[in-house]
Amino acid sequence: MPMRVTILGLTVAVLALSACSNGVPTLMNLRNTESGPDEFSVVPTRELEMPSSRDLPAPTPGGINRADPNPEADAIAALGGNINAAPSAGGLVTYAGRFGVASDIRGTLAAEDEQFRRENDGRLLERLFRNNVYFDAYEDQSLDRYAELERLRRMGVQTPSAPPPE
Repeated sequence: MPMRVTILGLTVAVLALSACSNGVPTLMNLRNTESGPDEFSVVPTRELEMPSSRDLPAPTPGGINRADPNPEADAIAALGGNINAAPSAGGLVTYAGRFGVASDIRGTLAAEDEQFRRENDGRLLERLFRNNVYFDAYEDQSLDRYAELERLRRMGVQTPSAPPPE
């Protein structure tokens, strides 16, 4: 009889502890899921001012805007770089799109990722207890930073600020 009580008590304790989890860790969420404002989404680069008219100007894709007229030069200057020596990103964008650019790439990637996660959603008990299998599902696609560090060093690339091993 005492053995049954012990086993029953352990089973209840395990079930109670597994119920404490709330599912997916929120640190993996890339979007703000809270009802309040996202304090990191608005970073004014200069003093905010009230425009003379509240009519919205026509959009200028790739052009400047009033709040951030030259963001690349501002970032280069903030990081201590030489604005005049900085290459233009236009050549890189042109080269990257040389075989064409899919206009619906975000939707396509989201659908493919959802399908991949559906196919790699864990074993029966992992799904039953809602264990997070994110890292297991994407393990084949992750980069071993120390193996990559050694590969770069063998090629002669200087890596003075490499992080120490864990």
